[in-house]
Amino acid sequence: MQKQWKRISIVLATAWVATLLVGVMMSLPHGANNDAFADQQIRGRAATQNLNTAQDISTAFRTVAEVMRPSVVSISTKTDVAARVQRLPPSLRRQLPPGFEEYFRDGNGRGRQNAQPQQQGQGSGVIVRQDGYILTNNHVVEGADIVTVELSNGAKIDADVVGTDPETDLAVLKIDRDGLQAVPFGDSDAIQVGDWVLAIGSPFGLDQTVTAGIISGKNRVQGIVDGGHGFEDFLQTDAAINPGNSGGPLVNLRGELIGINTAILSRSGASAGIGFAIPVGLARPVLTSIIENGEVRRGFLGAQVADVTPEVVEEFGLKVSRGALIRGVLEGQPAANAKLQPGDVILETDGRPVTTSSRLVNYIASRPPGESVQMKVNRNGQTMDVTVNLQERTDQAMAMFGAGTAWGAELEPVTPRSAERYGYTDLEQGLIVTSVSDEGIAADAGIQVGDVIEAAANRPVNSVAQLTQLLAEAQRQQVPLQVVVRRGNTRMLLVIR
Repeated sequence: MQKQWKRISIVLATAWVATLLVGVMMSLPHGANNDAFADQQIRGRAATQNLNTAQDISTAFRTVAEVMRPSVVSISTKTDVAARVQRLPPSLRRQLPPGFEEYFRDGNGRGRQNAQPQQQGQGSGVIVRQDGYILTNNHVVEGADIVTVELSNGAKIDADVVGTDPETDLAVLKIDRDGLQAVPFGDSDAIQVGDWVLAIGSPFGLDQTVTAGIISGKNRVQGIVDGGHGFEDFLQTDAAINPGNSGGPLVNLRGELIGINTAILSRSGASAGIGFAIPVGLARPVLTSIIENGEVRRGFLGAQVADVTPEVVEEFGLKVSRGALIRGVLEGQPAANAKLQPGDVILETDGRPVTTSSRLVNYIASRPPGESVQMKVNRNGQTMDVTVNLQERTDQAMAMFGAGTAWGAELEPVTPRSAERYGYTDLEQGLIVTSVSDEGIAADAGIQVGDVIEAAANRPVNSVAQLTQLLAEAQRQQVPLQVVVRRGNTRMLLVIR
């Protein structure tokens, strides 16, 4: 009875307020009444416009979801753990713990008649060519023995892995099917923060799931691809991405592919409104290279670069506040051949502004070997045009940059600030040792923190890349490398073996 009374009280109170308002309206002057009526009309038109806008957005979402449906696939994988153990070389199998091999061979120790243990995985993908090529994440199919693609019509087809690229976390699959609907490619550089996007895939096995959101950020580097050594330039979105969405498309409201959904930032493992997609501008060259070559062939500049930050501007006395600073060049490599020098700042590549060093590295890596790249470079306040002919990025070439690993020490070029930090007032060139590990050839040679390596093999050194190159030459010739080291006011000759 009390609850009924409360409801009646609310109704009566509402009716009383309504009666009061009518009375007030009737007592208003005629002009005021017209004004109130006009205001109601304006509010009504605004509400109608808002409703129309919402309906337009809803229609756009629905249209994109319908158009994209035939281009989105679910991917399931199986990995035969026992078979992988059996395929190990005998020398490695002998190193397995006692009983480990029998455990997998016999089906978790329950007898040979039981099924072999398998790992299963699930993800998403997007059809990028009518003749059966599919783009997905490398981590979706990595190590899989069987990859199965399920189309939107429910058909399940075994897929071949054409190629993978752990450095971008991308993979290309091929199914034996023609006449498929391929997704059109969009421009991930043109999309802006705040633009609407849809994420489509199979989260938790729920195929053709569509979620909506906006672009929350661009050019995100998270250090999650290939152990932190990969190429990253993520689009950030709040469109819900969950386990199983990996490899699926992120599309704009024109139904164009702008990214491959890849990762989330979450404490629970489920969507927390922070998802990351590989931009199609980074993915497309990888796709093309894998289809044409079966692997990714990347361009190589042969230069060490760093972001231009306020601290770097002050330290190096730069005349610009953005771009990628060249900290070292490898002799005989494209940057050196184009006469680029340490201290130069790369401002543009092929007309595209260089905002960070990672964007420069990503762009160079996306170009095929042999291609020419037009650069705008600032040197001591003067801007000039430079043409660089890229070479192929190989493991041997990249090893030239591995000075920290090869030496067991951290080195950096001499700058006025770094020289002052270690008590030098008259340094003009060389490499300052900023840290030395207990194990490594630097420690074995007696090199210490604060030492300055001024020359090696009778040549002045100004970059880590150059020193590493000299070390590699000495190791190939199986001769020790002589280095001139300054320690305080003393110069000494040390031998690196």
